[in-house]
Amino acid sequence: MSEPAVTGTARRALLVVDVQPTFCEGGALPVTGGNATAQAIADYAAAHRDRYALVVTTQDWHVKPGHHFSEAPDFVDTWPPHGVAGTAEAELHPALAGLHPDASVRKGAYAAAYSGFEGTDEEGRTLARILREGHITDVDVVGIAESHCVRATTLDALDLGLRARLLTDLTVPVTPEQGAAAREEMVAAGAQLVTSAQA
Repeated sequence: MSEPAVTGTARRALLVVDVQPTFCEGGALPVTGGNATAQAIADYAAAHRDRYALVVTTQDWHVKPGHHFSEAPDFVDTWPPHGVAGTAEAELHPALAGLHPDASVRKGAYAAAYSGFEGTDEEGRTLARILREGHITDVDVVGIAESHCVRATTLDALDLGLRARLLTDLTVPVTPEQGAAAREEMVAAGAQLVTSAQA
């Protein structure tokens, strides 16, 4: 792992949330702009890897998530099957093939698990532990969907006392209205909204 660019005593991680084919055009639960967002994140990460002490990905990895899956989903609390463990569309998006994250967290095997902090890596470490062991103080959050898993991950990061920024051009919501509501909630909780250029 390369040494990060450090400002003062800050150590920053890039959290890449649920950038999976299942949430992009052609997937089971597509978000408009998903594929373009995946490519934009890949390009940003390739150009700016030296800004980050850690790069961590999260994935929906559902086995039997109970009522999270429904044959008659309301698209609020219940959803069509998506991110099914072991399927190609639950893997990281092909655009991220060159990302080589320092850690990868999978979540939601037997529950909804919107936040990346509800998952674990192959060693059984939670996202909170991974960041703590990396002495992370700040996180930049990107990914899909802004209104759901990105929002939940950002709010949990703030709850843990981390400083959090949402890179607004590297995420996409389920709907513009849900995205606006999520941004308002994240800002109220203490998150900063910046573009990748401003970051």
